[in-house]
This record gives sequence, structure tokens and C-alpha cells, in this order.
Amino acid sequence: MHKPSFPVAPGETAYLVLDGPAGPLEVVVDLPKADVPVQPIVAIVCHPLSTEGGTLHNKVVTMAATTLREQGITTVRFNFRSVGGSAGSFDHGVGEQDDLKAVTAWVRSQRPDDRLWLAGFSFGAFVSLKAAGELQPEALISIAPPAGRWDFSGVQPPARWLVIQGEQDEIVDPQAVYQWLETLDAPHELVRMPETSHFFHRKLIDLRGALTHGVKHWLGAAA
Repeated sequence: MHKPSFPVAPGETAYLVLDGPAGPLEVVVDLPKADVPVQPIVAIVCHPLSTEGGTLHNKVVTMAATTLREQGITTVRFNFRSVGGSAGSFDHGVGEQDDLKAVTAWVRSQRPDDRLWLAGFSFGAFVSLKAAGELQPEALISIAPPAGRWDFSGVQPPARWLVIQGEQDEIVDPQAVYQWLETLDAPHELVRMPETSHFFHRKLIDLRGALTHGVKHWLGAAA
């Protein structure tokens, strides 16, 4: 299977299939909105838990990608193994890190001069955090990272790290997230969203605002 190239038309959405470690990986590339200055940044956005219906089409994932595209950033969403058109079996975050590494390698082969950002929602936040030490993204966005539900030991987030947590999250314990962050030496910006559930029901526009505000000061110069 050949490695497909990035699309070239601004505002275009491309559905691609990459060679992944467990077989084909389903990938969607969205270029920046056509009416905004293009940033030399590619952000890979990881979806929530595969076994609970998480896909690259999840509304929080798509809102995160749309918000980044509004800032001039190219986004890449993909289905972890066992989801949608991606082959393989659920691997409790281990193989899913390998999937992310494969997508990252492809992004870097296609856009070697662009800066890499990683983002993830829930399980996707876990996977991207666990892989960050090896992948060395310039920036990381963690939405509802499931502290207390998965093993976050040994994570190495970059210096630019935005964490967004709903205060009424019924799946991820907000207090567990806050306490976990306090144990880390890593600098981070924490945004607590009041009256917000795990899936940001009726709060997606607020999430958009938090993301826009949180990343805009990263856009100027490389870290």
C-alpha cells in the first residue's frame, strides 16, 4: 500500500488509508479554514474509548479539530485499531500508542517542516499523553484526561500543555484529575469548565472558546 499525500486545496477534507502496525488505519485530514492565515502546524487529534463507541467523528474530537482549523492549523483525525475502517483489535492503549506513532511518522514524512501538536479527548488524551515523551510534540491538548482510570505513570508532556476538564464530569472524576496534576512537575494550563459533563453536552461552544483562548499564544513562534 502506498503512502497517500496530504491534500493541497485549502478547506478540503481528505479521507485516507495508511499502513498501520495492525493493518490499515483510517485517517481524515482537514486543512485550515480557507479564510484564515495558515500556520505551519499539524495537530493530530485522538478519539475517546474505542470499546465505548469512540471514533474520529466524536463531537468533542470534531469540535477540537474545527477550532484548531479556525486558527490556521491542519488537523489529522484517525480511528484507532478496531474502529471503523481501521484493522486490528482493541489493545488497552498500548497498540493505540503504536497507531498514533504511525500516524505521526506519516505526518512528519509529509510535512517535515511543520510543527507537531497532539490533542486527545478522554482515552485519546491518555494515549497522546503516554506517547508524548517519545513523539516530542511542541504542544499537547488534553481534554478530560481519564486520571484514576488508566495508568498515567511516566508521562512526559511538553512545556506547552493545555488541560480542559468539565466540573460535572460523570465518567472522569474531576478531583482525580486535579490531584494528579498536582503530583506532576510539568507546567500546564488547567481550564475548569463549570456545569460541564464528560461529553460537553450543551457546552461545545464553551469548549471552542477555551481551546481558542488556550492555544492562541502558542501560534507565534516555535517552542
